[in-house]
Amino acid sequence: MLNKKNKLIKFSSAINNALDMAMAKNENVILFGLGAEDPKRVFGTLKNLKEKYKNRVFDIPTSENAITGIALGASINGLRPVLSHQRVEFSLLSLEQIINQISKWSFMNNGKKSASLVIRLVIGRGWGQGPQHSQSLESIFAHVPGLKVVSPSNPKDAKGMLISSIEDKNPVIFFEHRWLHEIEDKVPLKYYKVKIGEPKICKYGKQITLVSYSYMLNETLKAAKILEKHNINCEVIDLNTLRPLNIRKILKSVKKTKKILFIDNGYSEFGIGSEVISKIVSNLKDTKNFKFHKIGILGHPIASTRALAKYSYIDYKKIILKIKEILNSKKKIKYKHKNTMIDVPNLNFKGPF
Repeated sequence: MLNKKNKLIKFSSAINNALDMAMAKNENVILFGLGAEDPKRVFGTLKNLKEKYKNRVFDIPTSENAITGIALGASINGLRPVLSHQRVEFSLLSLEQIINQISKWSFMNNGKKSASLVIRLVIGRGWGQGPQHSQSLESIFAHVPGLKVVSPSNPKDAKGMLISSIEDKNPVIFFEHRWLHEIEDKVPLKYYKVKIGEPKICKYGKQITLVSYSYMLNETLKAAKILEKHNINCEVIDLNTLRPLNIRKILKSVKKTKKILFIDNGYSEFGIGSEVISKIVSNLKDTKNFKFHKIGILGHPIASTRALAKYSYIDYKKIILKIKEILNSKKKIKYKHKNTMIDVPNLNFKGPF
């Protein structure tokens, strides 16, 4: 139930609200990125902030490596930069700064100076985006010591985790799936934090453990809800933080269900799910009666055409089929087919920006 303490808002508005509150609280918080002053303001996440905070919100030239270095310099001199990229691919031009400088800065100076900054990266598919603008490359950043990597699945966590990221003394990579920006949820109006590194149990169950994050957590919950109507009971866990990786709740759940399916947001091979399952296996004394499975985007560059792209992605229907396979279930699962394209979340979706 909504009350004066909560408001039903979109994921993009939750991001905007977090940034607004963080800037109001701390005058050292600055925001910049491509599109920071454009009419759509990075999917609406920077709406009205330029007008309110003037010189603390600004657009940047298309020189990603240089501007990321500037963000590092600003942070070690007392500012709290929040840099945004409208595509994760744009950040690839700044990997030298992120991997070789930002992630190692605290270590190289014995903790005397830390790179307290946030880099917002937008991931996910979109119509006609093709192989170079529709990727989810979270595992690249999660591989690097010195970085914290978060990827919330809902507006409430998005606001709280972004505030936590801005206040964190470590550099944080903050992933936003572009399909999440229009999702609505009840969000507290107050200034609050959601702890980084603490997965959440979204639904309790006993037959199989489902683990996911970001947009695919929503598809996973759809699948679990449909299966529950057919007496197939799933436990669903939102990983939400990819580094540091905390598997305590997941391990406890897997010991109960004896089965895990990791639904990856990106590629399944060499992905986040591989690491989670590896840690689960290494913490079990005997894996004889356990089942370990993972699914994700097909290990192939994403095609621009819908006729081919549809084979790359997974959705709640494919998740259901995989769960049935793991459980050796012969049940006929009934669900309503939604009239949506594989590369747009709904018929009202406008893109690419």
